Amino acid sequence: MDELVIRDADVVDGSGADAYRADVVVDGGRIVSIVKEAAAAGCQRPTARRELDAGGLVLAPGFIDMHAHSDLALLRDPDHSAKAAQGVTLEVIGQDGLSYAPVDDRTLGEVRRAIAGWNGPGDDLDFDWRTVGEYLDRLDRGIAVNAAYLIPQGTVRALAVGWEDRPATEAELERMRQLVAEGLEQGAVGMSSGLTYTPGMYAPDAELTELCRVVARYGGYYCPHHRSYGAGALGAYEEMVALARAADCPLHLAHATMNFGVNKGRAAELLALLDDALAAGADITLDTYPYTPGSTTLAALLPSWAGEGGPERVLTRLADEDTAERVRHHLEETGSDGCHGVPVEWETIEISGVSRPELAEYVGRTVLESAAARGETPWAVARRLLLQDRLAPSILQHVGHEENVRAIMRHRVHTGGSDGILQGAKPHPRAYGTFPHYLGHYVRELGVLSLEECVAHLTSRPAARLRLPDRGLVREGYRADLVLFDPATVAAGSTFEQPRRLPDGIPHVLVDGRFVIEDGRRTDVLAGRSVRREPR
Repeated sequence: MDELVIRDADVVDGSGADAYRADVVVDGGRIVSIVKEAAAAGCQRPTARRELDAGGLVLAPGFIDMHAHSDLALLRDPDHSAKAAQGVTLEVIGQDGLSYAPVDDRTLGEVRRAIAGWNGPGDDLDFDWRTVGEYLDRLDRGIAVNAAYLIPQGTVRALAVGWEDRPATEAELERMRQLVAEGLEQGAVGMSSGLTYTPGMYAPDAELTELCRVVARYGGYYCPHHRSYGAGALGAYEEMVALARAADCPLHLAHATMNFGVNKGRAAELLALLDDALAAGADITLDTYPYTPGSTTLAALLPSWAGEGGPERVLTRLADEDTAERVRHHLEETGSDGCHGVPVEWETIEISGVSRPELAEYVGRTVLESAAARGETPWAVARRLLLQDRLAPSILQHVGHEENVRAIMRHRVHTGGSDGILQGAKPHPRAYGTFPHYLGHYVRELGVLSLEECVAHLTSRPAARLRLPDRGLVREGYRADLVLFDPATVAAGSTFEQPRRLPDGIPHVLVDGRFVIEDGRRTDVLAGRSVRREPR
């Protein structure tokens, strides 16, 4: 007898086709049969050891978060309800060019400090890996949901070149090629870049193109956080499209937004650029989160020259009065490259997290608000936070435009990604709410997408980009990574005021055929594993 039959589910299968009623049978971690309209047809209905009445619920493939920052959270937090409760069954980590493999001891310490605002310092973890393969093996000991890994180009550059703003030597470039190739051989699905973050931003296009050629050779894809989402956004998108085409490498544009005042109402220009490239044969996809504010670290806003040499050099520069004044000038007057070429607007920069308890009073307030309350300049507040919290503060950046968000999510190559930073006392609600927010707000309430179309954006499209032959659809023989939700009530519980509230209307989530969410509650099941690149 089979393990589980899900009765009378309204199946939205991930293909974009219309929903249908069916009994779906799961055994051995896979979907073994689908009996459509079994009750109405009066045919023999399948039986199993366990039956789940799914009347009134939609059964869909598990959602794939194409842009996640759970690199340490998956190891630190076995519960991981932030993603499991949303119906996410696979996350793509190693994003924005900075993560924890491949590394040596020096680079690991530098990266841990540089992205403490994304993932915490990691003092509670045993970093018992150095290579990509060893990190994936660590995930395979058991995690809440599945995870795929992108080789972080900035970490690779830190390991081979360091944190200096200079061209790589030929020997260093060859070392980077080897590191990327090794990571792909060990199971990474592609390579990411963070081209507004040091040291990845120091790489010229020729260097990135060479690394992308390696990625293409192994059947992976390139996922850049490109050089500007502000004043130079369209040029930065054009740069990435041209680079990927020169390398003959599939391209996935990370959190493909058009932010800041200079880009209000300009989504159509981005989409026209993509349509032209697609018509010319380019292989392009993108992801977005369904919110207007962004989220990153406070240190990310600094000009690139301030980050040269690594995190300790940043702190030394900030401690020096003359150098700190140069930083302020670039931030506030000329627009630093770290702030996308736009002069910082401190009223849009909200502190979302700090690591030192004595700085908690700044969380939930903009830098401008804290400055006014103290009778100080905003730069004085920002500088003090960076120094006292050793670059760890995370921020929300309120610079997006709703009309751009809606236009981009309609595009035929769009997928969903939370870009969820789980650190801080007041994280962005997208970390806990992205996928139910798509379904509840943008499907049911606004009708921006149909239910079937939205589910395809969140399931089969990302599975195709990841080259996963047995995920992303409700099909016989496919893996039983599944979510059941109520289309009438599904919604993001998380808000900017209560960012860690779990979603409504998602009672069941299965990973590998096992319930990780059952009757709306997290089980103790750790069915997730690394999802490694399929050989070509």
